[in-house]
Amino acid sequence: MANILVVDDELGIRDLLYEILNDEGHAVELAENAAQARDLRAQYRPDLVLLDIWMPDTDGVTLLKEWSASGLLNMPVIMMSGHATIDTAVEATRIGAMAFLEKPITMQKLLQAVEKGLNRVMARPVQPPKLVPTQGGATDSPAPSGEVRLPLMDDPDAAVQTFDLDVPLRDARDAFEKAYFEFHLAKENGSMTRVAEKTGLERTHLYRKLKQLGVDLNKSKRSGN
Repeated sequence: MANILVVDDELGIRDLLYEILNDEGHAVELAENAAQARDLRAQYRPDLVLLDIWMPDTDGVTLLKEWSASGLLNMPVIMMSGHATIDTAVEATRIGAMAFLEKPITMQKLLQAVEKGLNRVMARPVQPPKLVPTQGGATDSPAPSGEVRLPLMDDPDAAVQTFDLDVPLRDARDAFEKAYFEFHLAKENGSMTRVAEKTGLERTHLYRKLKQLGVDLNKSKRSGN
């Protein structure tokens, strides 16, 4: 499962792309303009963005330039338009867009472009895991090959969560995010309001994220009692 941001001012296009990508198992966030796209990109750090060129407030090419100039274009971006010229498509590609899809977008072309973009993300080199500090300042031995160990609490004697890195990137990320949210839910006694504040997510998006990750909210509440 990947995190995909869809940016388009047409409700019908947003709903269609959401249904297709959600059916493929991806977590999809929707933005109807550049302002929402900026906020959602900052909150969710999507693995891939589908970006419409013609929007009422800020057009997609301008937003693409903005992300590129500020060092935020670190994810594949697929441009979409039904009226763009060849020059516009070439300019978007020059700025850093990975591909260009012409509307109306067929399911086959959409899924092919998304798969290509996500494969590019997964092909990026992974930084080696850091050693886990233990009590007294010593450094714990590395985790078994393909795993990374992280303490669940600030207490050095607390349990350690082990993550298997010898899996596809999206699976490793989902495992970490699930542990991350379960940690905060337990720490805040299951309070969604406090967890939303701590993680910087809106409650609606937080509920959706927890559901996608399969987090047991009832278990979190029991743990906090």
